[in-house]
Amino acid sequence: MSLSPFHLAIPVYDLPAARHFYGEVFGLAEGRSSDHWVDFDFYGHQLVIHEHPRTESQEAAHTNAVDGHDVPVPHFGIVLSWPEWEALAERLRARGTQFVIEPYVRFKGQVGEQATMFLFDPCGNALEFKAFKDMSQLFAK
Repeated sequence: MSLSPFHLAIPVYDLPAARHFYGEVFGLAEGRSSDHWVDFDFYGHQLVIHEHPRTESQEAAHTNAVDGHDVPVPHFGIVLSWPEWEALAERLRARGTQFVIEPYVRFKGQVGEQATMFLFDPCGNALEFKAFKDMSQLFAK
């Protein structure tokens, strides 16, 4: 499967904390930047953090129930390979990351079985990272 890189710009109300989080905690390479925004290589995609006053969704996330968990909405993330997901989960645990939903396997034994984890960046933006043992099930019903 060949994918085009996406571009996602998100608001952050503490640019230095968000820059540290994406650059140091996640280890993302930094691209262009100014005093008010920073580009990151988000697994081959362009993630831009823009300095912006705190938004309503950053103050109190809405949630929807999925597989017995309260999933924050909105959220974004990436689908990794299973080994990459496991390595990221370990890296985040080693850094003492607080998860909204701890890393676990969702829909075990069902169509769409996936590893997932949810967390917030320092500015309240929700992120999900997932992996499928069988990538052909990414959109399976």
